[in-house]
Amino acid sequence: MQNYKKKLFLASTLPFQVMFVLFLSQNPAWIEVFYSNGFYIYIANFLRIILGWIPFSVGDILGLFFIFLLIKGVYHFIKKLFHNNLKEYFKIISLQFLSLITIVSVLYFCFYAFWGLNYFREPLAKNLNLQQATYTTNQLVETTQKIVYQLNKTHFEITKNDTLKVQVPYNTTEIYDLATNGYQNLAKKYPQLAYKNPSIKSSLVSLLQSYNGTAGYLNPITGEAQINNQIPKTSFPATTCHEMAHQIGWAAENDANFVGFLASVANNDLYFKYSGYRMAYIYCINEIYKRDKKLSEKIKNTVHKGIYKDFHASFLHWNQFKNPIEPYLKKGYNSYLKANKQEKGINSYSYVVDLLIAYFNKIDKNN
Repeated sequence: MQNYKKKLFLASTLPFQVMFVLFLSQNPAWIEVFYSNGFYIYIANFLRIILGWIPFSVGDILGLFFIFLLIKGVYHFIKKLFHNNLKEYFKIISLQFLSLITIVSVLYFCFYAFWGLNYFREPLAKNLNLQQATYTTNQLVETTQKIVYQLNKTHFEITKNDTLKVQVPYNTTEIYDLATNGYQNLAKKYPQLAYKNPSIKSSLVSLLQSYNGTAGYLNPITGEAQINNQIPKTSFPATTCHEMAHQIGWAAENDANFVGFLASVANNDLYFKYSGYRMAYIYCINEIYKRDKKLSEKIKNTVHKGIYKDFHASFLHWNQFKNPIEPYLKKGYNSYLKANKQEKGINSYSYVVDLLIAYFNKIDKNN
């Protein structure tokens, strides 16, 4: 009876939690001051300190255990249905439904308390004093050309030959260790982007991630950055920096992309710089292609052949995991992003182009 009352209480809090989150989502200034730069810093560092030293993903273990309990619960639920009368049938249904709502209520609270409210903070552009605006094709092209210059330069510094593909010599642990260097350098210019207490791990379900087309994710309950350890090594550094950006409170995908870019190119390591400019180039050239296909081809011809060999290898890698379920999983993720004030869903990743243009414009003005 005591357990039933506890479940009923927890389940009854769900609608109030939803209304409270909706209210907070309309007040980004509050979120910025009291949560993102207040409570969240403490909870995030606490989670990374107590879990960061563990070599495997605690979040994945908890997730797999939860799935096991769910399957077990469904099995016993079905088993009971075939061994009870109609009255007992409805009693079992109501109790299981109450248990489900209780679990959803607890997870909902943990998600937004431990990380999710960062979706509603003020934009990164305001935080970094970048002037975002609707950009012209000329501005897009100019920024892309600057990125191409840096990408080609870094590529040649690594390979000494513009036709060779970059081969990253590090294993995953070495990449995780090197990633913090970029954030240390970045914090000298932007103290608000400092990263402490690393908790970066390879996902235990990397194969599943590959089939659903994801390179990494942040576990909002444990604060661990989870990287798909099967992704191409040339994109690995930028992906790691992207997930670390989520850890320091930048939930929006375009913001995390941009912070990941800054941390990658601020790194002392050439392979990180290459990965950062590589990521930025992909987003920019895709936007040019949408506006002017011939112009995009013209710019592509200025990129080293070795870089496009790298892109082709990445295409072949991801192509082997194509499956009919992936589009539906992406639709689900798209809905999740829209529910958290990212109106364009998955397409919000490409909004990093706005930030890249504003960033390079600011550099030009300061020079």
